[in-house]
Amino acid sequence: MKYYLLAGEASGDLHGSHLIKAIKKEDPKAEFRFWGGDLMSAEGGDLVVHYKDRAIMGFAEVIKNLPKIKKLFTLCKKDISDYKPDALIFIDNSGFNLRIAKWAKPKGFNTHYYISPQVWASRAGRVKTIKKTIDHMYVVLPFVKDFYKKYDYPVHFVGHPLLDAFSDRKQALPKVFREENNLDERPIIALLPGSRKQEISKMLKVMLSVVDEFQEYQFVIAGAPSQEKEFYLQFIEKDNVHLLLNKTYDLLSLSHAALVTSGTATLETALYKVPQVVCYKGGRISYEIAKRIIKLKYISLVNLILDKPAVTELIQNDFTSKNLKKELTKILDEYYRAVLFLDYYILEVALGGKGASEKTAKLIVSTLTK
Repeated sequence: MKYYLLAGEASGDLHGSHLIKAIKKEDPKAEFRFWGGDLMSAEGGDLVVHYKDRAIMGFAEVIKNLPKIKKLFTLCKKDISDYKPDALIFIDNSGFNLRIAKWAKPKGFNTHYYISPQVWASRAGRVKTIKKTIDHMYVVLPFVKDFYKKYDYPVHFVGHPLLDAFSDRKQALPKVFREENNLDERPIIALLPGSRKQEISKMLKVMLSVVDEFQEYQFVIAGAPSQEKEFYLQFIEKDNVHLLLNKTYDLLSLSHAALVTSGTATLETALYKVPQVVCYKGGRISYEIAKRIIKLKYISLVNLILDKPAVTELIQNDFTSKNLKKELTKILDEYYRAVLFLDYYILEVALGGKGASEKTAKLIVSTLTK
């Protein structure tokens, strides 16, 4: 069978790579063509467009890049038509994928969506489009299945693929890791500023402003695979600030605390049992638009899944040096950490255990062999 996958960022590339690997076990003769990244490419198949070439974030930024986006849509539709896949698989990235799905379904393609668009967070009206254009939906958060149930749309809860990603990794050895990356013996505070240039610039400026207040710790920036080393170096002015590229999971496995930009990284940090402060600051126009659209009590996946403010969120105007210093001091306190660790364990149980990639692969292949 022929499979066409559409992933639009680093996390989609990671989960897409595991899905390709799992599909090959179910369908040894499987052929793949995809939009993704290096991890998906390593599993075999043909890469059409790398996610680095279409990383656009925010409402204002999308408007500025409309000509480029239109060209990508045209290319994608033509490539799918030429390839004629047996299964068209969308992975997150709703802004692009739902538009392609709307075009693809009337043309008879078998459509699958792995990791639901965040319709539960904003613009719930998109559920109508999903019901019309997506044959099979695979959700990775427990509350999302209940959300779709309200709209009479049956979906599969397969568990979260991050649990698969973690189980496949070897634990970094503390002494070796520190020596290889020129780190000393002080406890590590990880900085996860996001993956796109716009957000990294905004986040790091504030995150690094508290470095001098915590001299007994060393701060380590987790560089995103989508960015070059030189981009980060412009922000590093202190001796106890380090940069590691493409080593986020190893870094988190050895970190004492973390400052994390809202997104999947908040969940990754929690699964490594690292106390965190969740941060977010967007462009003024983009933020004002988002504030009117998104209807959620929390912005971090940790708090959304637990349905309580387990981790502190510093959003927009609250994301200041003063507030960050206060909240970082709090998560270094042993009592606070003990309470948070209990919440993290409850969170992991709620995610449904390992095997999301395998479950999804079996479900997808089963629809093609009936």
